[in-house]
Amino acid sequence: MRNTATVMDEGVTALLNTLGVLETEIFISTLLKEPFDYTEWRKKHFADIDIDPAQFNRKAIEYDKANPV
Repeated sequence: MRNTATVMDEGVTALLNTLGVLETEIFISTLLKEPFDYTEWRKKHFADIDIDPAQFNRKAIEYDKANPV
């Protein structure tokens, strides 16, 4: 498992490559303003899913389509 600093660095790099600087800043500032508990969100939306990556991916795509930003 990678350490937190590495995960954060790769995450920000992915955001920058995908969104660019301005939209990455908007994304991060929104996260900092909003109370968000990923663990609780995952339990609520994916509690009935086993660890099978294909099933998880399918459910994540379905959720994304049903909950556009």
